[in-house]
Amino acid sequence: MSSVSPQSTPIYGKVALIGLGLIASSLFWAMKRGNLAGTVSGYARSQETRDTAREIGLCDEVCDSAAEACEGADLVVLCVPVGAMAQVAKEISPVLKSGACVTDVGSVKGAVIEAVSPHIPENVHFIPAHPLAGTEHSGPRSGFAELFDNRWCLLVPSEGAAPEAIAKLRALWEGVGSNVDEMDAEHHDLVLAVTSHAPHLIAYTMVGVADDLGRVTDGEVIQYSAAGFRDFTRIAASDPTMWRDVFLNNKEATLEILGRFTEELFALQRAIRMGDGEQLFDYFTRTRAIRRGIIEAGQDTDAPDFGRGTKSTE
Repeated sequence: MSSVSPQSTPIYGKVALIGLGLIASSLFWAMKRGNLAGTVSGYARSQETRDTAREIGLCDEVCDSAAEACEGADLVVLCVPVGAMAQVAKEISPVLKSGACVTDVGSVKGAVIEAVSPHIPENVHFIPAHPLAGTEHSGPRSGFAELFDNRWCLLVPSEGAAPEAIAKLRALWEGVGSNVDEMDAEHHDLVLAVTSHAPHLIAYTMVGVADDLGRVTDGEVIQYSAAGFRDFTRIAASDPTMWRDVFLNNKEATLEILGRFTEELFALQRAIRMGDGEQLFDYFTRTRAIRRGIIEAGQDTDAPDFGRGTKSTE
């Protein structure tokens, strides 16, 4: 049960969602739950996605172009893969309303700012954002209003962004249930390389190793999956287009963290080879504390199976 109370009056008169996948659909249902937007228009590149959105009542109006969806919008949320941001920003630029705010939900911020900023008119606010919420599912049917409850959303305001525009966007994310913080783009991309990007790449790699290991059959991998490997496969089921763009657009930070990971892995390999149980025990004790910290911060529970039901988050 959510503790979010509906607003007496909407924060934004009209919100446009460009891209209608998991995050956009969850944002729509959460905004409706909290009475945060007067009307919500939406657009997706795929005709099939637009048809599905109309069928399930996702958005008050589903448009056939991004520009049409953004006409008269007080807030535009770019919910497309990072690699598509520049083209979408260019397309909607001529119709953006004076005083409107453009934001995004991308997992990388430096590349998004570089792609989108040149297309934002001087009379429009640009405030990049990143909700740290999601599941391994994608598409318009995958969204649900509770996705953002007690999750973090990081705002990365562009230089000179108006405080009132930042406050308004913060109120929206708080209204859908998020905790909100602000961060600069470079630090954001490093933090996310640690907490999300590198772990995803490691998960993809481990699942790939299992697929390539000839002495273990596919059936054995599937039938005898222990909890750790199941978690890897859950993460590795995430949207391939989004994650391709994440790694290509957060290259430096991800490579830095992977370098550190490789050094740690070599140290553990040596400890195992040398039978150094003390080093292994000390290392595992130290890393176990991180898990406890996540639970204490309310970002997961200590229930069996990590508290996951059918709507696991990443």
